[in-house]
Amino acid sequence: MILDQFNLTGKVALVTGASTGLGQGMALALAQAGARVAGTDYVPCGETAAMIGPGQFHSILADLMKPDAPQSIMDETLERFGRIDILVNNAGIIRRAEFYEFGEQDWDDVMQVNLKALFLLSQAAACQMVAHVVPGPMQRSWGKIINIASLLSFQGGIRVPSYTASKSAVRGLTMEMANELAPYGVQVNAIAPGYMATNNTEALRADPVRSRQILERIPAGRWGAPSDLAGACVFLASAASDYVTGITLPVDGGWLGR
Repeated sequence: MILDQFNLTGKVALVTGASTGLGQGMALALAQAGARVAGTDYVPCGETAAMIGPGQFHSILADLMKPDAPQSIMDETLERFGRIDILVNNAGIIRRAEFYEFGEQDWDDVMQVNLKALFLLSQAAACQMVAHVVPGPMQRSWGKIINIASLLSFQGGIRVPSYTASKSAVRGLTMEMANELAPYGVQVNAIAPGYMATNNTEALRADPVRSRQILERIPAGRWGAPSDLAGACVFLASAASDYVTGITLPVDGGWLGR
């Protein structure tokens, strides 16, 4: 049955930035598909835990600004669930300033969270994934890594140099990782959300002129919601996408096609 390919029962997923917004929405979607979920953020994931329920969700408090956070997150996930099958690198930050005024610390902070921590978590997860061979004729391992890119993985943006650079790098790294891990049965893909109603876009949505300009370009005519990523996330986390790797999938209401 085709629907069985989307069933994640028995799988373990790790979602970063899971306390709210897109991360919370994807954690919920994965849990609804049957996965057990470890969710991490620099603030408690209490609301997400309440939505998913005890036993199926484990909250990990960690700050990806700290160099040792990726390994400690992986260690706690393995201690709690014993394995990892799906990694969703969702956590990200953004800093805004004119290019000629943009500070070095803002550059470093964004690169640390959006790119370096993503790389280190992916590396740690891949080591676990390739170590667990799935019994069967092919005797291959199984794993899914989903990176959260951005429309600015395709476009330049304005006043967000470090964010644009990091998300462009996420798209490139997704392809590189896909090339190396595909022979082991691990697929690596990315989702590029469009303009979503989250904390990162609060300032834009509060600006009547900028908000109107954005909505006029989106063929769907609305801001996206965390639930809009659910289908793409479950697809890329499931056996239904076993022959899909190295792509960055826009979920943008048609923005890039305009």
